[in-house]
Amino acid sequence: MSNSSTQRGFFFNVDWITVLIYLCLCAIGWFNIHSAVYDPKHPGFVDFDTNYGKQFIFIMSSIVLSIVILLLDNRFFITFASVFYIITVILLIAVLVVGRNVGGNQAWIPLGTFRLQPSEFAKVTTVLLLARYLSGTNIRITEWRSFLTAGAIIGLPMLLIMLQPDTGSTLVFCSLIFVLYREGLSPYFLVIIGLMIVLFVLTLLLNQLYLAIGVVAVGLLIIWIFRRFRQVMLTVFIGMLISVTFIFSVKYIYLHVLKQHQKERIDILLGLTSDLRKKGYNVNQSKIAIGSGKMWGKGYLKGTQTKYSFVPEQSTDFIFCTVGEEWGFAGSVALISLYLFLLLRLLMLAERQRSPFSRIYGYGVASVLFFHVIINIGMTVGIVPVIGIPLPFISYGGSSLWSFTILLFVMIKLDSNRMGTLVPN
Repeated sequence: MSNSSTQRGFFFNVDWITVLIYLCLCAIGWFNIHSAVYDPKHPGFVDFDTNYGKQFIFIMSSIVLSIVILLLDNRFFITFASVFYIITVILLIAVLVVGRNVGGNQAWIPLGTFRLQPSEFAKVTTVLLLARYLSGTNIRITEWRSFLTAGAIIGLPMLLIMLQPDTGSTLVFCSLIFVLYREGLSPYFLVIIGLMIVLFVLTLLLNQLYLAIGVVAVGLLIIWIFRRFRQVMLTVFIGMLISVTFIFSVKYIYLHVLKQHQKERIDILLGLTSDLRKKGYNVNQSKIAIGSGKMWGKGYLKGTQTKYSFVPEQSTDFIFCTVGEEWGFAGSVALISLYLFLLLRLLMLAERQRSPFSRIYGYGVASVLFFHVIINIGMTVGIVPVIGIPLPFISYGGSSLWSFTILLFVMIKLDSNRMGTLVPN
């Protein structure tokens, strides 16, 4: 088949269902940003002196960007994955030198009236390079060399972003553990991560010494039960030592590594402190806004918490409050269902790929979006700490919308030509 006929026919292979979901989410975000920061002096949706006017520009430019991506050849993404990754690493280093500090994070590079956030694009390039590496010949994630190389690809941008410091964006990269699991990583790694999270929480809630004694007691009991199996005994003994070391390390990390506002958010989440006027103000106002929407919401532009700006950052990190207050429980469920459908659709697209690169990339896209949705909505309702990450396609911001658009439409493009074969050089 000629290239011209391929270009004429590839639009028929585009997954228009996913494109429609994307457009719906962008529209929902635009309307809710308009409501969250509504200014009676500038009522128009496309008034460029307002955030909702600027968001319109971001949406239009994202649509243009998506069309450009669909017109590119599939091999473009795998060929230049390393180049894009290196560029974002350079930008992450540059932001530490020339970046602008906003809200305690030096994460933005000023470009005139616009601010570029390299960490948002690092998510895209990391997923691309990870997919390129894991889809290579003789790469098995069960081998230590492959595992450590994949870990380095993920870890380098994490380290640079942590230096900004931007804890929320750093943690997003942890979601790529699901990609490694899909490609053969032992499920024990997921169990270990889960146990570490539990131990972290218990260490903050309970006395360290008593908790360590409890872990040792349980470990010794398991060793006694499996005393005839030396390998099991050795594994449990090593796990017990690591757990005890981790328990006594948590307090140091909590006191000397985490910043004050991060410790306060964890304390409020775990119920160790309660300050609804200062430390817990954001989350408390967010919960009030969402709860006041009841079943059907107060109606568009009629949210009192939204209208009188009780919730800080309501057009960005806490945009879900506007949905909950003005569209109620029904609107919130509808939005979450839309996200769920998108995630399931992405997993379906990933599984039907013939190319390992496309499949791995698809799981990377789903993992990053899943983490953003769960954590963002979770922090607005008070079940996870506030770490400041946007709600995909909904929150205000050019960098985030462009990066999510690139992330999604590269997958749509790869799927449109899924009958082809992509093999890394």
